[in-house]
Amino acid sequence: MRAPAPQFLYPALRARPVRRILIVKLRAIGDVLLSTVVLRSVRAAFPDAEIDYLTEAPARDIVEGHPALTRTLIFDPRHDSFLSLLRQIYRARYDLVFDLFCNPRSAQITFATRAPVRVGYPFRGRAYAYTVHVPVRSDRVHNTEFNLDALAVLQIPITDRALSFAITPDADRWAAGLLAPYRAEGKMLVALNPSGTWESKRWGLDHYAGLGDALAARYNAVPVIVWGPGEHDDALRVASLMQAPALVPPKTTLKQLGALLARCDGMVSNDTSPMHLGAAVGIPVLGVHGPTNPHLQGPFNALSAWVRNEKLECLACNYTECPIGNMCMTELSVDTVLAAFDSMLERARHIRAGGGAAL
Repeated sequence: MRAPAPQFLYPALRARPVRRILIVKLRAIGDVLLSTVVLRSVRAAFPDAEIDYLTEAPARDIVEGHPALTRTLIFDPRHDSFLSLLRQIYRARYDLVFDLFCNPRSAQITFATRAPVRVGYPFRGRAYAYTVHVPVRSDRVHNTEFNLDALAVLQIPITDRALSFAITPDADRWAAGLLAPYRAEGKMLVALNPSGTWESKRWGLDHYAGLGDALAARYNAVPVIVWGPGEHDDALRVASLMQAPALVPPKTTLKQLGALLARCDGMVSNDTSPMHLGAAVGIPVLGVHGPTNPHLQGPFNALSAWVRNEKLECLACNYTECPIGNMCMTELSVDTVLAAFDSMLERARHIRAGGGAAL
């Protein structure tokens, strides 16, 4: 028997039953991953409600099949009519809507539901869409806390602060088969993610090759060089620059990539969506940061850590192109990143042995 729903202090949640809930998060895969921190708490608060999640096609695999969700709704602006989407969600008669994206389009979507409780962040020109405004702390707290603020404003108990990702049995079998020969040889497996959407966030292919060789020498590791659309040549280049053998996986779905990362012993990544995926599947992830702030966007699990070139004063500038030579990346040495990886693994072992606290 399910536990009874909590007695909410927020008046609008006491006024009528909450039978249907919609969570809206469009666009970026990494942003959708970071929003999964709310799912278990929403399900715990509303154990009998239908909970739908609306996102766009590239992020389908991030939330599809999640045990907290009833269904995943996909909007593809290349093919789908926006007016048809608005009619669809209006007819669904949602009781509670969370807009965790809050751009002009998601605000329109949220407003169109006409749900009695519509929660969102009142960025410029969007406050009209929401009946409940969430205090904006995106410049002060990690993105996961930014998402959890949407629950806190309704006084919904936060039962879980972990990211989550549903790995399918087929994807897990695929990953197990791919990695079986290396496990049979007793190899450690470390995922390396050398690519990224911003040029300024890329540590450099030669750096990743040097790190791969250092990991092979120190840990008897096989670097698993992961890649996404348009990044295959980068992965092959890193492997070609290495002296030690590396694994460049074939093209993967996000479900397969998540399963692959879950079977690795650790990861080093630029600040991109695979970094957050590694954190979501529970492995130690070392984020390599420069123009972005790891306190706000770093890998989010208790086993993970981040590294950056602390000699510079211009860190966390958020420039997509650096006007002064991208020194935060070009001058961050392999030795510095390797030392940070060593420290992270030692700390992760300590936590797993019962000597540390969860997030």
